Amino acid sequence: MSTNPADQDQFAGQIRGMFDRIAGVYDLMNSAMTVGMHHRWRERAADRTELSPGDCALDACCGTGDLAFELARRVEPKGHVIGSDFSERMLDLARSKADERAAGALRFEWGDALELPYDAASFDAVTVGFGVRNLADLDRGVAELARVLKPGGRLVILEITNPTRPPLSTFFSLWFDRIVPLLGTLAGDREAYTYLPESVKRFPPPAGLALIMDRAGLEQIRYTVLAGGIIAIHSGARPS
Repeated sequence: MSTNPADQDQFAGQIRGMFDRIAGVYDLMNSAMTVGMHHRWRERAADRTELSPGDCALDACCGTGDLAFELARRVEPKGHVIGSDFSERMLDLARSKADERAAGALRFEWGDALELPYDAASFDAVTVGFGVRNLADLDRGVAELARVLKPGGRLVILEITNPTRPPLSTFFSLWFDRIVPLLGTLAGDREAYTYLPESVKRFPPPAGLALIMDRAGLEQIRYTVLAGGIIAIHSGARPS
């Protein structure tokens, strides 16, 4: 990604437009691509926040809200969760889900993860599920997510990663490079689901993301690789 602000703005606009376009098929495609496992991965990411009833949390790049709902279950009845995203279409769907589920501890609002509209030290935990690889500036984004953590609060990042050992690496390449774009064609947006495998290839490996979290001033950084190397969950705490 270019360090030129104009290039970054253009990239962000393209990503926003893409997610606005695919919002209607986003949940269905997630389930198809992961055989429904994405729900369990979000549960495990929510567990890593170590939230308790009464805490407050932010789910940045929240999409249609599935990870935010997991956080809300952990802070109820007196806590609250904000789901933040810069795609209004995604937020519309998240709010519809919240209305259906009567999720009183949860609200969804517009926000850019590179410039969050929240004071420093506002949240007991911050999460991002399958979103940081879409940031125009990853270092800046992780630093901004860390900024809004309370001392001792935890940042948890759930993201796709590239397996490195065959036969899974071979299968992963076949699935992501050929089958996922085909599914995207059937869903009506091949371009978006061609971007997905390309974004994973560009994203740092787990150790690289851990270094970025370290540069953002976090401590107690650790990561767990799941599903044979396809998924990674990172966590780190703001120094207390």
